[in-house]
Amino acid sequence: MKKQHALCSLAAVAIGIFLMQCSSAPSESKKENVTAEAKPFYGGFASAELYGEHLVTICACNDCHTPKKMTDHGPEPDSSLWLSGHPASMPAPAVDRTDMAERGLAVTDFLTAWVGPWGTTYAPNITGDETGIGMWSEQQFINCIREGKLKGLSRPLLPPMPWQFYKAMTDEELKAIFAYLKSTKPIKNIAPAYEPPTMN
Repeated sequence: MKKQHALCSLAAVAIGIFLMQCSSAPSESKKENVTAEAKPFYGGFASAELYGEHLVTICACNDCHTPKKMTDHGPEPDSSLWLSGHPASMPAPAVDRTDMAERGLAVTDFLTAWVGPWGTTYAPNITGDETGIGMWSEQQFINCIREGKLKGLSRPLLPPMPWQFYKAMTDEELKAIFAYLKSTKPIKNIAPAYEPPTMN
């Protein structure tokens, strides 16, 4: 009888320990889930800046926003002028703008300046310099891409800027791009202002 009583006591203690462990398990699991949910999303990259650099690369931002240098393989982005826009001292393509507009053609030389029926556009500086986007807020950048307006406030963004496609990016993607652009080497360069189409 004493043996049975001792065995029952041991069983009760074991069941009690088991129940205590079970009751604590959900809270630990919940704690882990909260931690995982709170972790920032960087598209698999270690930081927002690295994720933004990846997005800027695959979205071909350098095609228009980085001045080119001529090489054996044709024009290539000049890494010393990364994302600094059309150089202020470089003229627009030497073409008959009225003729281009009448024929519905678009022309460019090194991709940083474009002449077409909409007028002449110059790729702006998007480095972290104050002549670039250094003075922009994150929300201004998001509004710019979402609404197709400079800083989300003023004139419309014009060709060849494909904002109509970029506006489909998530907030996380746009924030990452902005974080990367703000972290780039600041380069002073005020790209020429937009020129409206010529009148006949």
